[in-house]
Amino acid sequence: MEKIMMKLSGMTCPSCLSKIERAVGSLDGTDQIKVLFNAGKLKFMLDPDKTKTVDVKTAIEKMGYEVQEIKEKELN
Repeated sequence: MEKIMMKLSGMTCPSCLSKIERAVGSLDGTDQIKVLFNAGKLKFMLDPDKTKTVDVKTAIEKMGYEVQEIKEKELN
């Protein structure tokens, strides 16, 4: 598993939070999804054998949000 943090822009209201959480949660291999609205961040756990980080980024960008930065930390 990897711990992923994405810096997002384009979130204008708290309902954006639930939309992003649902979209990321629908992808196979994602877990512990949390959107920090005020900080403009998305944090989640990812199984890279099931879904790639770029697939999550693409899903978010298709909804109209911009992914400005991605940090990945591999967990043993």
